[in-house]
Amino acid sequence: MHPDAQTVLAGFKAFAEADMETMRGLFHEDAVWHSAGRNKWSGDHQGRDAIMEFFASVAAAAQITNEPHGVLADDDHVVVLTKAKLERDGRTLEQNGFYIFHVTDGKVSETWAGSYDPYAADEFWS
Repeated sequence: MHPDAQTVLAGFKAFAEADMETMRGLFHEDAVWHSAGRNKWSGDHQGRDAIMEFFASVAAAAQITNEPHGVLADDDHVVVLTKAKLERDGRTLEQNGFYIFHVTDGKVSETWAGSYDPYAADEFWS
């Protein structure tokens, strides 16, 4: 497996285990996370601290299972396809998602995250 893919998958594992210390170590200090959609989590999160705050807020707002089921990697990108299940306030959302990562010097420098049905995600978070 490509080493950048291993870095990214370590992040999915750390998030699932609520291991924010490991997550923090996987991102460059000036990393950027782009979240698609039109909900309170959408937009750009600039810098490792903002990304970590974003992860903590999302994890506190819902129970999230995000299982990678496909990984494509080369020296420029890592693409991860996921099956996600989110639960909050008696509601459940199950859908596929995607993440596109840039990994620089062994750490994530930029990420684009989205879902196959952004309208359902926006409704879930409303």
